[in-house]
Amino acid sequence: MSYALTLNMQLAIPGGSIEGYAQAIKAIPMLTPEQERKLAERLQSDNDIEAARKLVMSHLRFVMHIAYSYRGYGLPQSDLIQEGNIGLMKAVKRFDPTVGVRLVSFAVHWIRAEIHEYILRNWRIVKVATTKSQRKLFFNLRSAKKRLGWMTQAEIDKIANDLGVPIKDVREMEKRLGTHDIAFDAPTDADEETEILCPAGYLEDNRYDPSILVERQNWKDHGQGELYKALRKLDPRSQDILQKRWLSEEKMTLQRLAEHYKVSAERIRQIESNAMKKLRKSILLFA
Repeated sequence: MSYALTLNMQLAIPGGSIEGYAQAIKAIPMLTPEQERKLAERLQSDNDIEAARKLVMSHLRFVMHIAYSYRGYGLPQSDLIQEGNIGLMKAVKRFDPTVGVRLVSFAVHWIRAEIHEYILRNWRIVKVATTKSQRKLFFNLRSAKKRLGWMTQAEIDKIANDLGVPIKDVREMEKRLGTHDIAFDAPTDADEETEILCPAGYLEDNRYDPSILVERQNWKDHGQGELYKALRKLDPRSQDILQKRWLSEEKMTLQRLAEHYKVSAERIRQIESNAMKKLRKSILLFA
């Protein structure tokens, strides 16, 4: 069985294990510098898709190696590998064999860039790093911290100097990394202390504010008054149809009203539609 077929079988298995994928890509032979150069030239000059496939396939193990270095972020390893593979494909597309460097050296930037972007999008509900300095701090601050507690001023100064970022950005990123996502509403089994810590616990409850209740009732009374004022401007038959169709507890059908007035159901629908238009126009005039 060829290595390409083995790999395709591994990737076709829903929920396939990382171990199976790793074994499959290890079976793919590495390219010599000469083979790599020739394939890159075919891709560059002839847009040879088969050459691009061989370049990508031969470097999948390198992507997995890089993806493993990001295991500490709590994201699915398979997703990290997939994003890294996307970066590898972008690198293969832009690789120039005439520069004199190996593809593996050129691709490392693209692979890490895709993995970084994925981590920043998915590590938290709210994106923790948006500016250039914040993105730089996000991936360096965790490894730079020497202990689990808050950093000393000397540590903050050193990190800011080493990375070339403002001290205030170091402090801000340390705060962001030291927090965690919480649900907006407290869980159903939460105690009073946990419930207060959730964002919903800080919202003001205005449902029973007397001034708001009075305002809502006044607005409701005003709306009903305008409605009945507009109803009284309609002819008796239109009033009766709207009353029985929309305002009575037991609403009548078009057919029953048609039998009552000895007209067709379509005629009742037309009268109802015209009456509703007159109502809307009258209410807008009163508003």
